[in-house]
Amino acid sequence: MAKIQFVVTYWICLTICLVGCTPPEDHIKCSSGNTNCTITNTYATFPDRSICRAAEAMYPKSEQELISIVANATSLQRKMKVATTTSHSIPKLMCPGGENGIIISTKYLNRTVNVDKSAMTITVEPGVTLRQLINASAAAGLALPYAPYWWGLTVGGMLGTGAHGSTLWGLGSAVHDYVIQLRIVTPAGPDEGYAKVRTLRNGDPELNAARVSLGVLGVISQVTLQLQPLFKRSITYVQKNDSDFGDQASTFGRQHEFADFTWYPSQHKVVYRIDDRVPSNTTGNGLYDFMGFRSTPSLFLALIRTAEETQESIRDAVGKCINGGITTSILTNAAYGLTNDGSMFKGYPVVGYNNRLQSSGSCLDSPQDGLITACPWDPRVKGLYYFQNGFSIGLSKVKDFIQDVQKLVSLQPRALCGVDLYDGFLIRYVTASSAYLGKQEDALDFDITYYRSKDPMAPRLYEDILEEIEQMAVIKYGGLPHWGKNRNLAFVGAINKYQNATEFLKVKQLYDPLGLFSNEWTDQILGIKDGITIMKDGCALEGLCICSQDSHCAPQKGYFCRPGKVYTDARVCTRLSS
Repeated sequence: MAKIQFVVTYWICLTICLVGCTPPEDHIKCSSGNTNCTITNTYATFPDRSICRAAEAMYPKSEQELISIVANATSLQRKMKVATTTSHSIPKLMCPGGENGIIISTKYLNRTVNVDKSAMTITVEPGVTLRQLINASAAAGLALPYAPYWWGLTVGGMLGTGAHGSTLWGLGSAVHDYVIQLRIVTPAGPDEGYAKVRTLRNGDPELNAARVSLGVLGVISQVTLQLQPLFKRSITYVQKNDSDFGDQASTFGRQHEFADFTWYPSQHKVVYRIDDRVPSNTTGNGLYDFMGFRSTPSLFLALIRTAEETQESIRDAVGKCINGGITTSILTNAAYGLTNDGSMFKGYPVVGYNNRLQSSGSCLDSPQDGLITACPWDPRVKGLYYFQNGFSIGLSKVKDFIQDVQKLVSLQPRALCGVDLYDGFLIRYVTASSAYLGKQEDALDFDITYYRSKDPMAPRLYEDILEEIEQMAVIKYGGLPHWGKNRNLAFVGAINKYQNATEFLKVKQLYDPLGLFSNEWTDQILGIKDGITIMKDGCALEGLCICSQDSHCAPQKGYFCRPGKVYTDARVCTRLSS
């Protein structure tokens, strides 16, 4: 999930206005009852800005209702796709294939089925949010040790895209690696009533396909996760110069269990998260409420967006660098939203129970206030609008990648100031997974969030630098794209990087031979069909292609297709001075 831009006005506002906001609206909209529907993500846009349509939206409230929906659709050979309540995936994973398709929402499949304290397990339905999962576990004295930092994800969504926290310890940071049993409803033949419930357990090879499924195998109806006893942890943020960051990056995760980094390349700074378990009798009741996930007054969101649009239009790199420095200073002084007692930050370390420190997202569940305040990215207000790249690079290669980024900064010192406005590069540790479409090796995952224009034909300030970093990551260093993030170009050839991709496709064929749970996008990223790249004028500006000719950029605005500055095999949209 994106870390959100801050400027001085935003900070002043937050200090005086931390009240409720209007929760995000339903991203499924139907014109007549539950028919003639459209669906989008929480940002109200896909990478190619297309609209997804469906004939119907279904809202099952039980596994039996889910079976009935799948059976009926299978008998009629209608396409199906599962949608979550918050829909934070950026690519078009939830679009049914064809306008006669069906959207199956997990909105009401949101119950905790069972918590077994002695076995330390929890069984939930797929629509349960990360916040619900964390709280239900903690109420029983248990913990999911590692999780994404944003509450607004569902269990089904996390498994569909491989969502994760940060660690190299234990089973790793991915939620799916803690799944020990899973029930999934798949299409079937007429002799089985057109739908089948499959129960997969640890040791079943097919569970390795279902753990990261992209939603193409069927509909998950229940998930059982292995938990641990609830524990306390201690967090300290330390800011350092990034001169030796390449060396530190590959080793720091072995030293601290929940380690991560926030990197500000343009400022030559790295914030190290020193985060470890401590004895349960350690004093402290800390809370993490990340500032960018809080309710924000819409007026100030509009001011922030307008300011950045102006900086982009007049190419004000100096202004972005000034604001980037202010942003970093504010976040540092506010401990990124950590408090020692739930209300005030008094100093490091911040000690508290895992459930209070591992994730946040208070803007999601506040009372209605008519959009006076909102989540910063809510499309109903003039708020933040951005791209987000997410890719993992193996620990053996990460030093070279970091040093290449530093070389780019030395050539263009102001080029990444715009990233600092979105809290820099969030960097988390991930581990090799048994999931067929999970991480292939121990790696560092980079999340990079940056400005996106409302005009798809408008080039960005320093367009070429971020394009070069993106291509460098996924091509030169073989980075794996996060399935729920990224622009189209990051997925070109990505499936070939997974050694068990063929095994995944075998399970897909077994579970859904007609491809009823597939759509054009999933067929493309799985290598079944071509079409990830969309070649047209301006396509490189939106990441729909890697430019091969000037028209893929914006030659009329001075941007031409040229080689990269450090990674010369890259092809990027470079502004040429007249």
